[in-house]
Amino acid sequence: MKTVETIKVVPARYPLRAAGGVVALFVLAVVLQSVAFNPRWEWAVFARWFFDPVILEGLGQTLLLTLIATLLSVLFGGVLALARLSSSWLLRSMAFGYIWLFRSLPLIVVLIVLYNFSYLYDTLSLGVPFSTITWGRFETINVLGQFSTAVVGLTLVQSAYTAEIIRGGFLGVDHGQYEAAAALGLPAWRRTVRIILPQALRTILPAGFNEIISLAKGTAMVYVLAMPELFYTIQMIYNRTQEVIPLLMVGAVWYLVITTVLSVIQHLVERLLARSERRSAVNQRRATLRTRSVTTQEPAHASL
Repeated sequence: MKTVETIKVVPARYPLRAAGGVVALFVLAVVLQSVAFNPRWEWAVFARWFFDPVILEGLGQTLLLTLIATLLSVLFGGVLALARLSSSWLLRSMAFGYIWLFRSLPLIVVLIVLYNFSYLYDTLSLGVPFSTITWGRFETINVLGQFSTAVVGLTLVQSAYTAEIIRGGFLGVDHGQYEAAAALGLPAWRRTVRIILPQALRTILPAGFNEIISLAKGTAMVYVLAMPELFYTIQMIYNRTQEVIPLLMVGAVWYLVITTVLSVIQHLVERLLARSERRSAVNQRRATLRTRSVTTQEPAHASL
């Protein structure tokens, strides 16, 4: 009888990977020790201010600004993206000019100009250009307050970036999908919403959530408007108490919480989209197999 040789499986060894892990753990331990046991971080002050009502009120303003600016920038950015993809050269040129302008200007410049808008224009009027016909007139000092200026400034700048993200998602869809949707005789808005947009979301979502996270941190720039959001509130407190580092750590941890929650939401949405995509692919495969089985059956002949 022949003897069967057994093959001994030896796991691969990665000495450099193990050495890198040891070094990383050593560096992490050094950082944790220096942060946790250094009394100059003043963790007692951090704990005292972390859930303070004033801090939580500023956090609420930051979250509200992020939510409103996100919704408005998605709506306005979607319109700009469709204008960039339009067959009209005028719409394409105007959308390109807007995106070029507000991607070039720093957010802090836009906020300061809007905050001083009443100096440039005393009133805003709605009417026919180059004529005396007006239907309404508003005092700019009553229209653009601190909160409204922050919302408008964040929306104007963020819409330019959101428009390019949405446009990139639409361009990532295969052109045959556009032709197939047009062949069905659907209206343009129905083709975009029901066929093209669901396929473009897989490309739009990662970059879109990245911009939302940047927007949440970018709300700190509205401190130039003296608006009591999270960073401005922390700044006012440490200017009074001179406890700079612990209060800055309060803000850093709250921003870390915000970005972590947004990252978790992004992960859940991407998993939901992937699951629905797999389900639709399975249903399409079953329908194809069912169609093939029906067409390959031979016709039955009745014998007389």
